Amino acid sequence: MWNFLIKINKRLVVVIPAMMAVGYLFGISVAPASLSILKSLILPFTFLMVYPMMVTLNIKALQEGIKNVRLQLFAQGINFLVVPFVAYGLGLIFFRDQPYMALGLLLASLLPTSGMTISWTGFAKGNLAAAVNMTVIGLTLGSLATPFYVQGLMGARVDVDLLLVVKQIVIIVFLPMLLGYLTRQVFLKKYGPQEFKKTWAPRFPSLSTVGVLGIVFVAIALKGRGISENPAILGGIFMPLLIIYGLNFGLSTVLGRMFFNRGDAIALVYGTVMRNLSIALAIAINAFGSKGADAALVIAVSYIIQVQSAAWYVKFSDRIFGPPVSAE
Repeated sequence: MWNFLIKINKRLVVVIPAMMAVGYLFGISVAPASLSILKSLILPFTFLMVYPMMVTLNIKALQEGIKNVRLQLFAQGINFLVVPFVAYGLGLIFFRDQPYMALGLLLASLLPTSGMTISWTGFAKGNLAAAVNMTVIGLTLGSLATPFYVQGLMGARVDVDLLLVVKQIVIIVFLPMLLGYLTRQVFLKKYGPQEFKKTWAPRFPSLSTVGVLGIVFVAIALKGRGISENPAILGGIFMPLLIIYGLNFGLSTVLGRMFFNRGDAIALVYGTVMRNLSIALAIAINAFGSKGADAALVIAVSYIIQVQSAAWYVKFSDRIFGPPVSAE
């Protein structure tokens, strides 16, 4: 079973669109009343999605973040002073009359870094230690800042219950983070660091993928009839997302080449372009009810662009930053 789940995790670029298609077909095939049953699956899928990620997250990396202050400042400056405001502006342009889709664009930009930040940095032979630091710091800051960004930027366009958003982030992020930390300590004590890293650490993200696919299925199923009535809506979602990811890759690449060595530059790119779409998706569904389905649709489409662009960037990283030192 584990090998099967790990294989799925490595093929998200194919599996997520396939699950979107299944969700769409299900959504247009069943009675609307039956779809309401799916909402009861949201919380279990959310926990299954977030908790396993937290088991592999090394919270102690927060203590190491101060060792490369300059790189962290650049990364978090891009993550919180640039990307969210670009997303907000594009939301005003592309989703002027669809505020909850604009909300999805904003949520997708507010939670930087995920386990894939570390994975892709490793594939491109970047600075893994810096990527781990960015993941922990970015996720923590993003979780704390999201309610206030949403209230400040979207409060006039969507119904924002600030306390509900905060409550959902506590349930979705910080409770699984605590449980994940405790689970990690138990496994480290029982199996040791080497065995945990070799055997157990690769398994937990595959469990998270099951939760991601479940949430994607629910989100698309709930919007299935709306998509069937207006299929052009998907094309309208791709355009602003392509612009955000294109600008993000471009800015991080230029700053990386100008101010950092190869390893740090690659960590900067993946530490700012990769978004924690799983948590963004969970917040959209859990904190905004049925209206959050519009936001969830935008975030679900983001998976396709993010995984594809990250994979292609690895292929060109040597041309952009030069070969790793060991290959020179």
